[in-house]
Amino acid sequence: MAELVIKLPDIGEGVAEAELVEWQVQVGDLVREDDTLAAVMTDKATVEIPAPRDGTVAWLGAEVGEKIAVGAPLAKLTVAGEGDTEAESAAEPEPAREQEAEAAEAPAAPPEPQPAKVRTKEADAEPPVSARPGPVLGGSALPRPEGERPLASPAVRLRAREAGIDLRQVQGTGPAGRITHEDLDTFTKGGTALGRLQRRTEVEEIRIIGLRRRIAERMTLAKDRIAHITYVEEVDVTALEDLRGKLNAEDRDGLRLTILPFLILALVRAVEEQPLVNALFDDEAGILHRHAAVHVGIATQTPGGLMVPVVRHAEARGLRDCAAELARVTAAARDGSARQEELSGSTITITSLGALGGIMSTPIINHPEVAIVGVNKIAVRPHWDGQGFVPRKMMNLSSSFDHRVIDGWNAASFVQRLKTLLETPAMLFMEVP
Repeated sequence: MAELVIKLPDIGEGVAEAELVEWQVQVGDLVREDDTLAAVMTDKATVEIPAPRDGTVAWLGAEVGEKIAVGAPLAKLTVAGEGDTEAESAAEPEPAREQEAEAAEAPAAPPEPQPAKVRTKEADAEPPVSARPGPVLGGSALPRPEGERPLASPAVRLRAREAGIDLRQVQGTGPAGRITHEDLDTFTKGGTALGRLQRRTEVEEIRIIGLRRRIAERMTLAKDRIAHITYVEEVDVTALEDLRGKLNAEDRDGLRLTILPFLILALVRAVEEQPLVNALFDDEAGILHRHAAVHVGIATQTPGGLMVPVVRHAEARGLRDCAAELARVTAAARDGSARQEELSGSTITITSLGALGGIMSTPIINHPEVAIVGVNKIAVRPHWDGQGFVPRKMMNLSSSFDHRVIDGWNAASFVQRLKTLLETPAMLFMEVP
């Protein structure tokens, strides 16, 4: 038998280290080629590290939450073959490609029987779905045997931890019994009332790691450094909603317009009059970088937490182009396929909770930006038109500004310009003289 050292690969240009957010194996586990060993995170992107060969896990090189340098040993596998590859690796580490080439040249032989569970992606290695424990009252399945680790992606595991769900109780319907988001939905919808009146004394300790830790760090940075001022204004979006409804009724390309593409166009027009709000403030150097390009960040809730994908060069896009790009980058953020450049580089941010938007909010600025526009929910309210009250579709904008570089007058003027553009949507499509 030989030992194969698995190093953390180069998982992105300019990335020097990554945070270990999950082990999917334990020492002694048998793994097949391409089975996921671990999940690491860098710059808000989660990457799964696969096993390069069949083998047995002999060593794990870090604890969850630790940061690992690119090229550092991540794990060791005992694989079929001859030669003391562990001694060679300890004396003079070799590039990962050469190690894999040596492993590929080693004579293939079945691994020796060991008292450990086999992790596999092949469906026939798991009991068929019909033979697995079925759901019982409350939507839960019979618990898996002690020590058996359910198969699930990092996003599913994170969601389960936040919801307090024991994945051993959830029946997986994915390949090889993998638990999906739909399985969690099924489990939670079938909750039972039994036991709800019992006293509960458990205290669960949850380590803040991965994306959640990055969010916490950025929120702390923003609140510690930025002097926030929040300005709230109501906007009559009746005409805008009528226009949006008519455009969606045409359904030319299957693209359903939300209010956000219109707001992006309004942002582009408004920053022409208040260019200071479309800027990044290097507070350590004392330099404000005012951008001509309008790169709009869209605060997006994902299964793993809040991300900010970017609609780049909004100043060069039309309404449907903005809508299409908005749909593309937010979908990529939610399914984990977004690239690093799609999650960075914004110059101003929009945040919206849709129907949950409430009456107002106090958005936290995405440091080092100096402005963020919050969209609250649309509701029909009585509006005085000078002669009587009439029903109108109203929406509040809750916008925060960095008061160190943006004065209250500039902030109010910016929001008032947004209000004018949204209340008279034809102005969004007029050529600027």
